[in-house]
Amino acid sequence: MAGPIVGTNPIKVIDENRMSWRQWLVVAIMVLLNALDGFDVLSSAFAAPGISEEWGIPRSELGIVLSAELVGMGFGSVILGGMADKLGRKPAMLFCLVVMAGGMYMAHAANDVWTLTVWRFITGLGIGGMLAATNAVTAESSSKADRGLAMSLYVIGYPVGGVIGGFAAQSWLLVDYDWRAVFLFGAIVTAVMIPLVMLLVPETPAFYAARRPNGAVEKINRSLRALRQPPIDKLPEISPTARKPKVTDILSNPRLRPVTLLLAFGYLFHTITFYYILKFAVQIVSDSGFSQPEAASTLTWANIGGAIGGALFGFLLKKWDIKGPTIAVAVLGSLAVAAFGIGSDTLWGWRAATFLTMFFLNAAIVGYYAAFARGFPAYARATGTGFVLGVGRAGAAGSPIIAGFLFVWLGNEELFAVSAIMAVGAIVGAGLLFMLPMRDPDYEEAEQNPLPAGAADRIAA
Repeated sequence: MAGPIVGTNPIKVIDENRMSWRQWLVVAIMVLLNALDGFDVLSSAFAAPGISEEWGIPRSELGIVLSAELVGMGFGSVILGGMADKLGRKPAMLFCLVVMAGGMYMAHAANDVWTLTVWRFITGLGIGGMLAATNAVTAESSSKADRGLAMSLYVIGYPVGGVIGGFAAQSWLLVDYDWRAVFLFGAIVTAVMIPLVMLLVPETPAFYAARRPNGAVEKINRSLRALRQPPIDKLPEISPTARKPKVTDILSNPRLRPVTLLLAFGYLFHTITFYYILKFAVQIVSDSGFSQPEAASTLTWANIGGAIGGALFGFLLKKWDIKGPTIAVAVLGSLAVAAFGIGSDTLWGWRAATFLTMFFLNAAIVGYYAAFARGFPAYARATGTGFVLGVGRAGAAGSPIIAGFLFVWLGNEELFAVSAIMAVGAIVGAGLLFMLPMRDPDYEEAEQNPLPAGAADRIAA
């Protein structure tokens, strides 16, 4: 049996060697952080019936509250995603956890709609930055052979967080307490994750290789040792005449620009459909005559469907490429959303409908995230992912607002018409994904050897 891969390229060391238990532990923590993001985002949906009842607000105004953290996520993905490429993945994650914990705690103490909206926006800033950083850490801590599986596990953490939060909300928080307990619970769990990240997650070797700080080799080897991988002896020499790559290459580089824009706007339209179910299903079912805990259970089943669909889709990606399967499940998801609009007379009918929508729609999210990890080189991965997520969050934020005003314009009884219109987003996203160019061989080689020329000059950039 061949020995471990060593050399001067830490990216290749991670890519080509078998994953250690420490690498899988890092992936597991990223799954937990994504689950935390999933719960934090959906906490307002779980709380929506209680908020609406206590403050007597209409669906159009509720839609603004529900979109607040999604707007914040858009800004956070771009602003704090860039922080992860400049200061490091680990500092960015810790900062985002502090922001999220504080925002959730203050949301539970809000006494009016606009105060709650502000704190949900601030919470969203942290969630957006967290998504960009954790996506990069998952990709950069996993081997090439297991990266597809690692990314699928990471993505399904999001609905798993919704499932756990849903069970907690429907069986405990909303039964023994009120909607404020949902946000307080999220704040406590978020705070618990801070010491876990501090102690168990090393900075990625890819970050140090791309930034080349003082003592880069020593820092890279410290990370490699933490991940139970062999060290390198030196980094390659840098040609002084070579072009200096920048994180702004995601839009200025003619090879990266179409990838960035097609992924960003494809994801944007997909999230319009995706978040319609996640943000309005509980309110719709509650208005159909079911109790708040019963209505919350439909979102739990939606996330169970998302977790199962995402996991199965992750195994498909080990055999097929990203684009075709992602387009297929996105189209099936849009059909399931339209079918959701038919409605149901039973609670299990609603649960089955939301299960199917998220089964397909979240499988497509796995495909998008796999494309994010593959589409950007290490030196701009968090920035590229953050930009795409930031643009996508415009669709996520707009989704409950659009749906809320459609219900006002068409009437609350026109559920099928509203659902059919909201289903169009996933179709448009699939069309844009169809135009996504596949990477050529020399771009693939650049990913395997991403030690950029002039990297030391970018430290002050």
